[in-house]
Amino acid sequence: MFKRKIYDQLLNWKKTANGEKAILIEGARRIGKSTIVEEFAKNNYKSYILIDFSKASLSIKNAFNNFLDDLDSLFMLLSVEYATPLFERQSVIILDEIQLFPKAREAIKHLVKDGRYDYIETGSLISIKENTKNILIPSEERKIKMYPMDFEEFGWALGEHLLIDYIKTCFKEQKPLINPLHRKAMLLFKKYMLVGGMPKVVDVFLKNKQQFTECEIEKKDILETYRDDINKIDRMYKAKVLSIFDQIPAFLSQHEKRVKISSISSSDNALDYEETFFWLADSMICNECFLCTDPNVGLSLNEKRSYIKCYLGDTGLLVTHAFDDNKDADVNLFQEILSGRLSVNKGMLYENVIAQMLVANGHKLYFYTRYSEQKRRNDIEIDFILSTGSKTTNKIIPIEVKSSKSYKTNSLDLFMDIYKHRIDKSYIIHPKNLSIRENGIICIPAYMTFCL
Repeated sequence: MFKRKIYDQLLNWKKTANGEKAILIEGARRIGKSTIVEEFAKNNYKSYILIDFSKASLSIKNAFNNFLDDLDSLFMLLSVEYATPLFERQSVIILDEIQLFPKAREAIKHLVKDGRYDYIETGSLISIKENTKNILIPSEERKIKMYPMDFEEFGWALGEHLLIDYIKTCFKEQKPLINPLHRKAMLLFKKYMLVGGMPKVVDVFLKNKQQFTECEIEKKDILETYRDDINKIDRMYKAKVLSIFDQIPAFLSQHEKRVKISSISSSDNALDYEETFFWLADSMICNECFLCTDPNVGLSLNEKRSYIKCYLGDTGLLVTHAFDDNKDADVNLFQEILSGRLSVNKGMLYENVIAQMLVANGHKLYFYTRYSEQKRRNDIEIDFILSTGSKTTNKIIPIEVKSSKSYKTNSLDLFMDIYKHRIDKSYIIHPKNLSIRENGIICIPAYMTFCL
C-alpha cells in the first residue's frame, strides 16, 4: 500500500462535505483509484460496501433501476448482497467503475439528499460524452482528479523520505544540493522516468529488487488495456484515436514536438482530429499542451487549439510505448538513461516527464512560439508557460526544458526581454544542480520540478 496524496483530499472531503456531497475521483486506468479508496474506507468508517460495476450482479443493477423511490429497500438489498451492515453516518458506499453503469451516477442526487451514508465514485473515462449523454449529471458531486504516482510519491515508495524533504528545503532556500545527494536525486529521477508512476509497475519494480525487465511486461499490459478502451469508443473517430495514440512517440521525437492539426488532416475532418486529442486528454491517458498566442495572465483566453503538444500521461508507459519495437533495446535504453547519455530522440522522455510532474501539481500546460519573418524560422520557443495563479499579482512563469548539460538560452533570453513586465520568475529545468544566473533565471535540476 503506497502513500498517496489524494488520501488527504479524501479526509478533507469527509470533514467538510458532511454528507452533502459525494466525491467523484476521475483518472486513467490502473492508477490506483480503487485501492486508495478502499483503504480510506477501511480506516475512516465503521463499515463500507464497494460495488464494482465491472462485475456487479444483475440484481444490484436492477436495484438502482427499481428502488430509487424506496431507498430503505435499496440499502437493505445492498447490505444483504454484500453481507455488510450499514450504519447511519458511519458507513460509506463506493461506486467503483461507475462509468460502466451511468444510472448509479445519476442516482447520487437522491442518495446524497437522503443523507444516511457517504458516497465515493471512481471511474475511468468518466466524463466522455458517450458515458453521460443519457443521464442527468448530479450537482451533489465534488470532482477530484487522480494521476499516476508523482515524483514525490515515487520517492516515498522507494523509502527516500529524507531525500525528498531535503530537495524541498533546497528549492525553498534556492540553494544547490550537496553533490553526492544531487547525484542520488538525479538517479531517483531517472528511475522515475523509466518506471513511471503506475502503482502496479512500481510494486513490481520493488519486488524485483529494482530490476526493469518485469516492469516492462506490466507496462505493456497497461498499454494494451488503453488500446482496448479505445476500441470500445462508440464514435466514428475511433480509428483516428488509436492512430494518434500510436503516433505519440513520433510526435514527441520531433524537434518542435507540437502537432498542427491541419498538417495531419484536411479541413473536412479537422474537427474529428480535434475530438481525437480531446478524447485522449479527457480520458487522462494524455496531457495536452496548447499554443498560447499572447503570453499573458489569461493564458486560456489566448490558446490556439489548432497547435497542440500531446504528452503521454505516464512517462514510464511512454518508454515502453516508444521502444517496444526492439526487444533487445530495453537494457541499452535503461543503461543510457541511468548513465545520462540521452540521445536527441530520447530527450522526448525528459520533456514528457516534466509535463507529467507539472500536471500532477495542478497546472494546465501552455507553450509559446514566435515566427520571425526576417529569420524565416521560429526565433522563440518556450516549452511551458505557467501562471502564478495569484488574484492580486498574477504573472506568468516561462520554463525551458534542457535534457543535456550544455545548451543555449537564446529563446528564453529574448522572451524575457520582450515580456519582462509580465514575468514573475523564469526557470530552466536541466540535469545540473541548482543555480541562479545573473539575469535572474533560476536553473533547477529536473527532480525539483515537483516543487513548482
